[in-house]
Amino acid sequence: MNYTLHQLQIFLKITQKKSITKASEELYLTQPAVSIQLKNFQEQFSIPLTEVVGRQLYVTDFGKEIAIAAQKILNEVHAINYKTLAYEGRLGGRLLISIVSTAKYVMPYFLSDFMNQHNGVDLIMDVTNKSKVVDSLEKNEVDFALVSVLPKKLKVNRVELMKNKLFLVGGTHKVFDKGITKKKLFEKLPLIYREQGSATRNAMESFIAKNKIAVGKKIELTSNEAVKQAVISGLGYSIMPLIGIKNDLLNNDLQIIPVNGLPISTTWNLIWLKSKKLSPAALAFLEHLEEQKKEIIENRFEWFDSY
Repeated sequence: MNYTLHQLQIFLKITQKKSITKASEELYLTQPAVSIQLKNFQEQFSIPLTEVVGRQLYVTDFGKEIAIAAQKILNEVHAINYKTLAYEGRLGGRLLISIVSTAKYVMPYFLSDFMNQHNGVDLIMDVTNKSKVVDSLEKNEVDFALVSVLPKKLKVNRVELMKNKLFLVGGTHKVFDKGITKKKLFEKLPLIYREQGSATRNAMESFIAKNKIAVGKKIELTSNEAVKQAVISGLGYSIMPLIGIKNDLLNNDLQIIPVNGLPISTTWNLIWLKSKKLSPAALAFLEHLEEQKKEIIENRFEWFDSY
């Protein structure tokens, strides 16, 4: 056999994403390039690694075993690289973070200086909804998670980063009567929700339930960006985190609709399992946050308190 580390990396990503297209996107390769490497890798085995049923790619049982072996090999390669850095007196390792989708407007600002200072640290950050974030943390698949609502069933340590505010927002094509009641407003508007498992959706549903509001028409979309574009277009209205709509407010594409009881205020928390043995890279990142958090918030998010 004469397979390469590059082929192992590609095959592992395909097994994780169950899609050549998605694997190519994450690896920044063309789809034909990934397909060719999969074919070359497969030719070294007499047993199929994958199969396609309809349009869906499936990993065979044998392929799953090879993926497990590939992961172990790649982990050892990473360990060799990081040990080399350690002998050179440099920080190395992987930083694994899972964040809720709206946290993509927050987390990069707390990471950028740290990553620039430590070229030997590799960052892997998964952006998904809250339920998947908590699941990956519970399974010990990541070092840290960034959430605005702490998981009740897990024992975690945390660092508070900054406040999170959620407002009712709409497009700028309509003027609202300031005297309209909260219940009439929500009953009248077509509301756009995030998918089940989203922390933003949970906050929105809690607000509606607490105020005993009967909601009329509902629309469900599966990303914060999709919700924002739908609101801008006039398709409906939604309760959205301020952190992700700054430019849209400044460009007059969105407006905040004043409602008693809003904004909903929570806090972005970087959390990790109390039982987690953090790597040197993870510990160094926590130290960086302790020293730089206040300055990052002042320099990067000075606009936040004006709303």
